[in-house]
Amino acid sequence: MRKSLFSLIIIPFLLFYALPVGAVEKEERKWQDETIYFIMVDRFNNGDFKNDFQVNVEDPKAYNGGDFKGITDKLDYLKDMGYTALWLTPVFDNEDRGYHGYWIRDFYKTEEHFGTMDEFKKLVKEAHKRDMKVILDFVVNHVGPNHPWVNDASKKNWFHEKQPISNWADQKEVENNWLFDLPDLNQENPETRKYLLDAAKWWIEETDVDGYRLDTVKHVPKDFWNDFSKEVKSVKEDFYLLGEVWHDDLRVVSSYQDTGIDGFVDFGQNEHLRTAFAKPDNSLGWLFTSLERNMAFFDRPNLLGNFMDNHDMTRFTREIVQNKQNPGTRWKMALTYLYTVPGIPIVYYGSEIALDGGEDPDNRRLMGFKADKELIDYITKLGELRQQLPALTRGDMELIHEENGMAVYKRTYKDETIVVAVNNTSKSQNVTIGKDILAKDKELRGLLAGDLVRESDGKYELIIDREKAEIYALTEKSGLNIPYLSAMGAVYTAFVVFIILVLKRSRKVKPD
Repeated sequence: MRKSLFSLIIIPFLLFYALPVGAVEKEERKWQDETIYFIMVDRFNNGDFKNDFQVNVEDPKAYNGGDFKGITDKLDYLKDMGYTALWLTPVFDNEDRGYHGYWIRDFYKTEEHFGTMDEFKKLVKEAHKRDMKVILDFVVNHVGPNHPWVNDASKKNWFHEKQPISNWADQKEVENNWLFDLPDLNQENPETRKYLLDAAKWWIEETDVDGYRLDTVKHVPKDFWNDFSKEVKSVKEDFYLLGEVWHDDLRVVSSYQDTGIDGFVDFGQNEHLRTAFAKPDNSLGWLFTSLERNMAFFDRPNLLGNFMDNHDMTRFTREIVQNKQNPGTRWKMALTYLYTVPGIPIVYYGSEIALDGGEDPDNRRLMGFKADKELIDYITKLGELRQQLPALTRGDMELIHEENGMAVYKRTYKDETIVVAVNNTSKSQNVTIGKDILAKDKELRGLLAGDLVRESDGKYELIIDREKAEIYALTEKSGLNIPYLSAMGAVYTAFVVFIILVLKRSRKVKPD
């Protein structure tokens, strides 16, 4: 009886303390609010052993068994971690040993190792039930090395002449010559162009996917991308196009935004990310310079994709290990930054267990699901905050402090102010924030580690342990809050009255 009474008494306190701090009213979700989990279909999860022909988990260049059902089975796992969108490597029918999906044989069929079209549709439907979006990798530059069209005389004009790219500064060569000896499609040919555009629209109409990640964008003429963007968005208006333009010059990358491609995978910032977070005591200055450059070059920098690694480079964990660092600690630092700056975080499968891997195909190891939950719990908390705090996805960005790896920055959206402190150093750090940056008579309430910093003499003193980060919400000072206390008193009184009535009634009821 006492336990029941205690539970009743504690409920009002839990209800009040569970209220979010200074949260801005929820608005309609936009693409910049997403958090993307990137999956290589064959290497994620084997959910159906009936399609496991020619599967060899000991061979990194063979099919390893991952399939649509395997992803569907893990949707709750991904949803619980805070991921709101999935990016899948190509799911189209591929040539033998095309486990990665980029050797397409038929644009209108699913790869049989992955499952049937109905199973893919179920994956999309189940994702949508969980309010998760699905982005498909779409390739229009080339087909598989042994595609039947290559030896079909009627399809001769569907391809450019076979020759390698020798001068990467010559855009004509980049667009027309064969990349890695893969048959280069001729998008200038009306038949080829129509086939690719029709296929892109068909997948949206047939499966209701939400976006395409566009492979090898710079190897395809811009006028084709103009048509592609118009056609797919005529089917689904809020369809997201994420382009891969692997180039060091931002002027080259940003020149493709006029084609209708919404965002681009941010390779420029990726190099700085890996350098900064692979070990402590590395400056974060270049990261913020990169963000400033993005603001200058792109119309919608919030739609760029921020990432630590992908299927074409060594795993970030490999660099951490080579630097003799703790993978969990380094990943926490990097992901805190990734989740709290302008842009859409893209997290490669296995990062939540600090999966290791060298050059391709070692960076495409089979996923494991038995791991220390500490990093997963941290990612889950970051995902919650990113969804709860619009300032992290839509807010203005202001760098407050950066010195030798200790950085503090502010995100502001409407009435919400969030301060992020990242101590990427091997010592505890102290940073003072003045009243010219944050309003007086407030407090910074830590949302990751529960730190609390009250304003004193117009200043906020942040003390951050080494290799730690904190996300603060600027709120009213806690203390005597008359409206709050009155409400608490009313609720508490109601509960006391209720308990007294229950006790009186229980005394009147006697057993026969």
